[in-house]
Amino acid sequence: MILAADIDHGEGGAPPSALDSVWLHGFTQTGRSWGPLLDEPPLRRTTGRRLRLDLPGHGGSAPASGDLWSVGRDVVDTVTAHGVQTAVLVGYSLGGRTALHAALARPEMWRGVVLIGASPGIADMAARRSRRADDDRLADHVLTVGVEAFLDEWLTQPLFARLRPSDDDIADRRRNTADGLASSLRHCGTGTQDDLRWRLGDMTMPALILAGEYDTKFVAAGNELADTWGGEARFVAVGHAGHAAHLERPAETAAIIAAWLAQLS
Repeated sequence: MILAADIDHGEGGAPPSALDSVWLHGFTQTGRSWGPLLDEPPLRRTTGRRLRLDLPGHGGSAPASGDLWSVGRDVVDTVTAHGVQTAVLVGYSLGGRTALHAALARPEMWRGVVLIGASPGIADMAARRSRRADDDRLADHVLTVGVEAFLDEWLTQPLFARLRPSDDDIADRRRNTADGLASSLRHCGTGTQDDLRWRLGDMTMPALILAGEYDTKFVAAGNELADTWGGEARFVAVGHAGHAAHLERPAETAAIIAAWLAQLS
């Protein structure tokens, strides 16, 4: 499946060495959700083409029908269809899960990987089955209450206690449909992700792994990702931020990513 995507060219003054990049958003978001981060001057100056994808069940993309391995291949196919041959891959939360699978699908395609609030997966199989059942129940709930009520509940979770969504952000999330979000939970939710620890040693491209300093679960997961990554990997905690570190602290997050990108160019 070719995913819906927006592409822009950063800033006209970006050097020729600026790298193309692909951006994969979190659950209930769309490719537009990266706007506040990508508008930060450090990233406008250090990125070439920026391809922002709508993941299955979100924005302009069709509902999810395949697993994360399938969606990872969809990302590769979409990027290739836009004429991008090599790029840096960036994913947040759901997008981080997807980025891991896209990186495994075509490792030679990616100059580097940036993961924000991502995990190698739930190691215990029983716990993974339990989480998948929770995801299925949440999908049923989305269909029952509708997108607007679901977003009100979703964004008041402790996970997002430090996030202050803008009116534009809320309006963008409301473009999603209940069927689309439910399909994402059933096919690409946390409980559907395999334990990828045994595959991380195959990752030879460099990685930057981020989590908000207050997001202790994903600080631990991020350190584990960095420790088991096959190539050069660096973990950074974004100060004074929770799970949505790039939205809560866009200037700080942009500076960290831009400095790392400069080392790849």
